[in-house]
Amino acid sequence: MAGSSGATVSIRGRRLVAGTALIVVVAVSVGGILVFQPFHGPSSQATVTVTVPKGESVSAIGQRLEQAGVIDQGSIFALRVRLAGDAAKIHAGSFVLHLGMSYAEALAVLTGAEISKGRSFTIAEGLSRVEVNRLAAKNGLVGSYLDASRSSPLLNPRAYGAPAGSSLEGFLFPSTYDLRLPPRSPELVTSQINAFLREFQSVDMSYAKSKNLTVFDVLTIAAMVERETAVSKERPLVAAVIWNRLRQHIPLGIDATTRYQYGNWLRPLRQSELASTSPWNTRNRQGLPPGPIGNPGLASIQAAARPAKTPFLYYVVKPWTCGEHTFAVTEAAFNDAVAAYNRARQSNGGQAPTKCP
Repeated sequence: MAGSSGATVSIRGRRLVAGTALIVVVAVSVGGILVFQPFHGPSSQATVTVTVPKGESVSAIGQRLEQAGVIDQGSIFALRVRLAGDAAKIHAGSFVLHLGMSYAEALAVLTGAEISKGRSFTIAEGLSRVEVNRLAAKNGLVGSYLDASRSSPLLNPRAYGAPAGSSLEGFLFPSTYDLRLPPRSPELVTSQINAFLREFQSVDMSYAKSKNLTVFDVLTIAAMVERETAVSKERPLVAAVIWNRLRQHIPLGIDATTRYQYGNWLRPLRQSELASTSPWNTRNRQGLPPGPIGNPGLASIQAAARPAKTPFLYYVVKPWTCGEHTFAVTEAAFNDAVAAYNRARQSNGGQAPTKCP
């Protein structure tokens, strides 16, 4: 298929490394009783967000932290907390913690109000790295988001079918994240990657793999789906149009890919931009663009991996709706839908015939 990598999906991002670990045991005295904790060295720069429900037991909190990779042994952490009399000091809420923390470090975050305070940062579905970078700077995040999202030891895009030199575009999961103060771009990127790795486990890649599409291909399709429709029920249909046009070697004709190339999401595209021979110009080039044009949410990823079974090849905005589309199989039907839209626009004084509740 034109534009696809043509390789069968091979997800190598989750590697298990066998080896020999040297464990040095140290003793921590709590209330005259020795509590042993494996020595782990400094905590990792990688972070995870852990939510502690109100009223949860110390044992359950310890297990939650252990499962998230924050501490080594939840049962010993719980014992440490009880012996120190700190159980009542743990707050409910969401906490950003580092992987491999000591019990004391983790407890300080869970009990210290000045440490647990943070800032929520929301990233809308579909935004590109450049767009998030602007939001990050506007909201006072420390450090360059563009630099932080270029690469990460947590995820290698090539393991998902991306070409060498690819950034993390497409793998930066959009959501709301609670960041410690001061909020830092590297911490946000780490949280986004962890969220992607967690959420992507629910995506059924079997159909896409049977068509020799890689995860990177699916993310590339999903990012276009995200830009093309905000109507949830239409995502599988838009994905189907993309799949069908790829299969029939018809250029996708999605101007959002050219907008991504030029960083222009607002003003009308120039004729010179529309006539570009760039591989990002899906009007003039067959196949997929070089990569994702943003970072899609889970619903668009699922639609891209398993599109609707439909012969649609076209879609155009349906007049007097809130962003819905008319889908068509033939060019004649598409032209009729375009004419209907233009008539509605003309009757509306040249303004988009949109009606949102």
